Amino acid sequence: MTMPSSASPAPADVSADPLAPAPPRREHRYDIDLIRLLCSVGVILCHTGSAFVNTANRTPADGPAVYWAGLVADSAGRFAVPLFFAIAGWVVLVGAPPKDGARLRQRVVRIVVPLAVWTAVYLAWGRLRGTDDGPAGELALDAVFASVRPAYHLWYLYAYVPVILLLAFVVLVRAGRRPWGAGAVLLVLAAAPSLLGDLADVTGRELPRFGWTFGPYQLIYAVLGALLLAAPAGTFGRRRPPWLLLAAAGLAAVVVHQHEVHYAIPYAHVLVALFSFGVLAALHGLRVPERLRPALTRLADASFGAYLVHVLVLGVLTDAFVSADLGRAAAAALVVGVAAATTLLSFGAAL
Repeated sequence: MTMPSSASPAPADVSADPLAPAPPRREHRYDIDLIRLLCSVGVILCHTGSAFVNTANRTPADGPAVYWAGLVADSAGRFAVPLFFAIAGWVVLVGAPPKDGARLRQRVVRIVVPLAVWTAVYLAWGRLRGTDDGPAGELALDAVFASVRPAYHLWYLYAYVPVILLLAFVVLVRAGRRPWGAGAVLLVLAAAPSLLGDLADVTGRELPRFGWTFGPYQLIYAVLGALLLAAPAGTFGRRRPPWLLLAAAGLAAVVVHQHEVHYAIPYAHVLVALFSFGVLAALHGLRVPERLRPALTRLADASFGAYLVHVLVLGVLTDAFVSADLGRAAAAALVVGVAAATTLLSFGAAL
């Protein structure tokens, strides 16, 4: 995503004592860059798997090879959204807390403007392909209220903005600031659903549902993620295989749950949380070789652009190549190939 995952805070003002030593700069967190990049790839893998599962009508009877290849890929990417919220919490609470309301507005604008642009892109793309459910103007208005998301993956941003607003509001108040603007926006976000409902009852008109909100699990992932990511290196021990085993066990449990119990498994589910924690603990504090750091940082910075564009790329590829009658080897190779091609094309476009 576009929000900085390892930004160092600006140096403190030492003008009162010019001889005072400058405060130490926070070390760049290349391990968080790596987690952010893997989360972006995980989202693409999850959505690729979902497309395969839907091609089989979510049942193995209508295409067993495509169903199982998609289910495993979908499950393998389920750690990404929880860890994206964890990184978002770390950025706001630890990595680069906002210094004032202006900084907070800049962060929100960096999300809302691309969201608006890509909403227009996906509306135009849907009209071109004939997949829009109504007039573009009505869909655009509904998208403003988040009652319609012209691309399913954009739901994350409608939740991400309120989450960072709330966390940043608390940070600024704790720092002695008076973020009246952020408080007013939060009040509007809290009151809008019931207000629109009342207006619909009074006027007798159908008004858009207000979707700029977040679930408790998203805020919990953000806060606990900040706590875990801020832990000193070595907190989870020097051995990573146990955490990799936990992640593998969590993945297996997610696959079983999605097949036997419910598809798609909620991100708030304890199995997703365990899977995500295993991935985070395995990568926490991982030392990235210096020769790889520039490329890693550049790719991590491009992950938000790749996230925005990948659904467009994925839709074209799955429509062209995926069918329910594929054999096992073809389905397995194709789910990897489509995910890899979508990743390369999406990051290429973002870069």
